[in-house]
Amino acid sequence: MAKFPITKRNEIKRLPKRAKYEKSTIYAIIDEALYCHVGFVEGDQPYVIPTMHARMGDNIILHGSKASRLIRHVQAGNEICIAITLLDGLVLARSAFHHSMNYRSVVIFGRGHAVEKDEEKRAALEALMEHMMPGRWQDIRKPNPMELNATGVVSIPIENASAKIRTGPPIDDEQDEALPIWAGVLPMYHVTSSPQPDPKLGSAVPIPEYILQTKRWIQL
Repeated sequence: MAKFPITKRNEIKRLPKRAKYEKSTIYAIIDEALYCHVGFVEGDQPYVIPTMHARMGDNIILHGSKASRLIRHVQAGNEICIAITLLDGLVLARSAFHHSMNYRSVVIFGRGHAVEKDEEKRAALEALMEHMMPGRWQDIRKPNPMELNATGVVSIPIENASAKIRTGPPIDDEQDEALPIWAGVLPMYHVTSSPQPDPKLGSAVPIPEYILQTKRWIQL
């Protein structure tokens, strides 16, 4: 099973039993999440930018305005840190100290580069669109040359990464287990509701089946 090497950067020291370094586990979390947070330092100022992402093989794809601070930082070959978290439940313990959350998280370290060739940019933008909504790319107008030129796309090889995962019930102190206080897990899910058509959309345009049948979320 392929794993990322454990280094000083990615080693999980706090509760190491929750650490995962297998690529399959890390890539599954990346692929399920719809967005990430990218951290970097410019001058003396740290930044954390939320943005959508996609994975193409062993690379993370990001996009934005060519003038954006994040895109320019990555294009220059500077280091970044990408964090992704999926919240699976609230862990309600008997004591305040042992409350927690069930989660799956990934932290990625690496340096990126600009995606310059038009065909490579289109492939990257397709990956981003298909990550957001599978089936959407074939249904939409593709970027025209002006839009493509205005969009900055970067690719970050996943050089070093680790995952941290918590599952299961609360872990209370033994002396607290007899307290008459409810304890357990409140599961959390991504939920979709009924699609809301654009007011300018004609009534003759049906909702695509790939939207109605998406399996990314639980639909209530």
